[in-house]
Amino acid sequence: MSLKTSASSIISKIEIFRVPPRWLFVRVETADGFIGWGESTLEGHTEAVEGAFADLAQRFRGWDADGIEDIWQTAYRARFYRGGPVLMSALSGLDIALWDIKGKKLGVPVWQLLGGKVRDRVRVYGWVGGDHPNAVREAALERKEQGFTAVKMNATEALAWLDSPDLLKGTVERVREVRALGMDVGVDFHGRVHKGMARQLAKLLEGEAPFAQALKLIPEPLLPTQPSEFADLGRLVSTPIAAGERLYSRHEFRPYFEGHALDVAQPDVSHCGGISELARIASMAETYDVALAPHCPLGPIALAACIAVGVSKLNYFIQEMSWQMHYNSEDADLFTYLADPSVFTVKDGYVTTPSGPGLGIMINEELVRTRAREYSQASVEAWRNPIWRGEDGSIREW
Repeated sequence: MSLKTSASSIISKIEIFRVPPRWLFVRVETADGFIGWGESTLEGHTEAVEGAFADLAQRFRGWDADGIEDIWQTAYRARFYRGGPVLMSALSGLDIALWDIKGKKLGVPVWQLLGGKVRDRVRVYGWVGGDHPNAVREAALERKEQGFTAVKMNATEALAWLDSPDLLKGTVERVREVRALGMDVGVDFHGRVHKGMARQLAKLLEGEAPFAQALKLIPEPLLPTQPSEFADLGRLVSTPIAAGERLYSRHEFRPYFEGHALDVAQPDVSHCGGISELARIASMAETYDVALAPHCPLGPIALAACIAVGVSKLNYFIQEMSWQMHYNSEDADLFTYLADPSVFTVKDGYVTTPSGPGLGIMINEELVRTRAREYSQASVEAWRNPIWRGEDGSIREW
């Protein structure tokens, strides 16, 4: 019995679109009429990724879109200098779009190409409280009414390297307020809490059982440059430690896994090399008995890519979702650019696995082009994260 082969799908056009609130979409078109969408959003560094993408677009026009792995390896290795948030974010968007094309060409979801699904739905969580956590009970109650059973919030505002322990008491109170609603809560240190304060806060939270029904979880308790200190903190508390949004490949996760520094890996599909690398990181994490909870405070394309990997990986346990997040707005939110937002309907804390070909979503291309054109014509500056300073004028982690 001979295998049926398909004709090559030559890449004829590669485009990027800067759209509100802070996203960078990628569109790849082939000569035989297939269109794939990706996302290269790197919050606060949009122009740098656009520059990196100009090189990718010039290099890979005329290549066969079916050669996802060859394109990935060439993009990663052939320019000698490699890795880092900018180059990997550019590569991520291209890779996601190529997987979308392949799924559409073969008429199957991306998760089918990754070995098939191991679950029918994925648990999701929404954000509450913003950068300056407040009014979390009201926000969590609204999330509960939307169908969520879990939320995440920032642990603190800006802190000094060592600060008053009194500043940590509010974090515990906010956790109690959300837990009183019967919801699970993750407390994101966001790398803004240095080691001396992080140890104190982790111990305080240990008795409050964040994510009690599913898994206790402290995301990014320290800066990503400190894998040994992550391991030290992990030995101090029983609460599982999570990180990964600022690790950009499996090579950067390696010291965390080998040092037993993580319980939950949180790679970002728009930063770590796309679907190809996210799938590799997930498998690598499973080797060390580490769970997967992809970081994704981004757009609908990134979310669809995370879910495509997640439904095919057994160690995947929950998914971040940016719907009505504090960085979004009413006219630029998770569902804005989708032709059919129902694909991400939240019910009983879960989103059903998309079943359509490719990423399983339909992008409103006309709206994307319109918003990108309006952004450009109005000379709107790309999104920037705030810069925080202490009372003495010194910079603080955001």
